[in-house]
Amino acid sequence: MPGVRPASPDQTALLCALLERGLLIDSGVPGVYGRGADFEAVRESVAELVTRAVAPERPERMCFPPVMPRRHLETIDYLKSFPHLAASIFAFTGSEAQATEQHERASRHEDWSEFQGMTDLVLTPAACYPVYPAIAARGELPPGGVTVDAGGAYVFRREPSSDPARMQMFHQRELVRIGEPGVVEGWREEWRDRAVELLSALGLEVRFDVASDPFFGRSGRMLAVSQREQQLKFEVVTQIAGPEPTAVASFNYHQNHFAAAHRIELASGGEAHTACLGFGLERITIALLRTHGFDIDTWPAEVRERLSI
Repeated sequence: MPGVRPASPDQTALLCALLERGLLIDSGVPGVYGRGADFEAVRESVAELVTRAVAPERPERMCFPPVMPRRHLETIDYLKSFPHLAASIFAFTGSEAQATEQHERASRHEDWSEFQGMTDLVLTPAACYPVYPAIAARGELPPGGVTVDAGGAYVFRREPSSDPARMQMFHQRELVRIGEPGVVEGWREEWRDRAVELLSALGLEVRFDVASDPFFGRSGRMLAVSQREQQLKFEVVTQIAGPEPTAVASFNYHQNHFAAAHRIELASGGEAHTACLGFGLERITIALLRTHGFDIDTWPAEVRERLSI
């Protein structure tokens, strides 16, 4: 089990306040929380705000569960780049006697993993991942490519932390663009500015920055440097509880990575490129609570109006 990522005093104080007010509900595991009614009202309102913002593009809506086929994660080399974040699903495969032994060990909170076998499922680490094989299965893309609204699905990343803005299980409000390289890159650039405007209008002090993904190991550090140099990833960041700003939205230009892995081809016969935009709904919700207060009835009228709460 990875160690729990330490939190600053401000982050610890914020988590305690969110729990005391019932906005978050403690599960006993760092980074895994239930959500109270007011928290969910804000989170769902932020998700709906993104839905309204992307509506003029007439995206295709796709919704997936928070699990995905293991082979899809293997196909995109996720375990090479992010083995520390992945989570496989295991299930019981033994005999009746082994089931009894498993139960007895579990009742004593001892290790019962030997009775579990790997299944063909993993927890989904990014809401866009199921989109690419689904689009590839249709054959070549239509002229102009496709824009997909992947909704606000639960995703999982194994990052135990006492920072309330760094959860292991959270909602990622995802938009995906698949098409010609210039079209995809232009879409990402446009949404970079739109996302800043969208969140600024909610009273958050945000800015965008060049970023990199948390690649694993020595080779991962080289990948992170290359990603920054090519400006393949942007983040919209805001100060929540410090000490560093927290990313509340991210933009990834994958170039042909997912298209090559899943064999997504353009109508012209060339290889497609892909990009995604993900809003971290829980992080945005916590940023709003931190900025405007824990009682949403006292929030500024213009913010409440924009969120329809």
